[in-house]
Amino acid sequence: MKLLEMDYSQIESLMKDLGQGKFRAGQVMSWLKRGKTPDDMTNLAKPLRAALNEIGLGGVRVENAITSKDGSTKFLFRCEDHNAIEGVLMQYHHGGSLCLSTQAGCRMGCKFCASGENGLVRNLNVDELVGQVHAAMGHLGEGALNHMVLMGCGEPFDNYHNVVRFLRLMTDEKGYGFSPRNISLSTCGLVDRIYDFIEEKIPVVLCISLHAPNDAVRHEIMPISHRYRIEDVVKAARAYDTASGRRVIFEYILIKGVNDSPAQAKELARLTRGMRKHINLIPLNGDVGGWQAPGRQDCQRFLSVLKENGASATIRRTLADDIEGACGQLRRRVLQEEG
Repeated sequence: MKLLEMDYSQIESLMKDLGQGKFRAGQVMSWLKRGKTPDDMTNLAKPLRAALNEIGLGGVRVENAITSKDGSTKFLFRCEDHNAIEGVLMQYHHGGSLCLSTQAGCRMGCKFCASGENGLVRNLNVDELVGQVHAAMGHLGEGALNHMVLMGCGEPFDNYHNVVRFLRLMTDEKGYGFSPRNISLSTCGLVDRIYDFIEEKIPVVLCISLHAPNDAVRHEIMPISHRYRIEDVVKAARAYDTASGRRVIFEYILIKGVNDSPAQAKELARLTRGMRKHINLIPLNGDVGGWQAPGRQDCQRFLSVLKENGASATIRRTLADDIEGACGQLRRRVLQEEG
């Protein structure tokens, strides 16, 4: 087991096995939380640092980091097996929020997303999930991020067990210490897994990639809709709202001529009525699928109709669009260049 996949108690056990006092676990964890490697752990004796290097850190390395004009940073990470994954650190008024990937590629096949254009290569391991947080902090410095969103490449619930383990590590008070309120997980609507996740009692913010007001439109853009009806997806979201006490975020990518009409806005408001929720409207970013984003006026009209029909909604501020910020765009280009 690599260092980045160990929880606090496992690091304590490791210290005992290495003939060290339990207090060393706190020292090791404090360095890991700051994105440091064993060689950086200067309050540990050199033989202990050597032993930790022998065990291995795991994780990923930053191959490239590109800074946007808005202050966001897009990362290309490399796994130890050379798979490329990506993440983006976005700057908001509340601090830095890291969008991280849960899979190398994706098999969901959503037609507006670059993540799945080359299919699923494999799930990311726990140390590779933690490693993205660790690498970003190591690159940008302590305090660079205080929020994270599992919205990068891949479907988190298709890598269920590793993602749950990762969330427990991130929210452990003796570990990385993130508040569940500061973590968002986005799923395209794997209904069975939503109900499983309710039982985990990790009250992160659940985001549902809905992107349509009915099954007919959803069938056109999201293959997963043939497995789960939209009514069942929303029903599972209602169950999460009730169980967790957290409002659900419905993500809705606006695609010109596909899902952006006023009538569809009314239908979306009706579909999600009667629960705590917020609808996050996202104008399409990039040229995936040959589609375009609606104009600004059309986006505002869609938003206005939602509000007139009692729905809480906003248009997401576009970040990192000058550095291939949308999911999978940078990875797609790198894979094309590598041939």
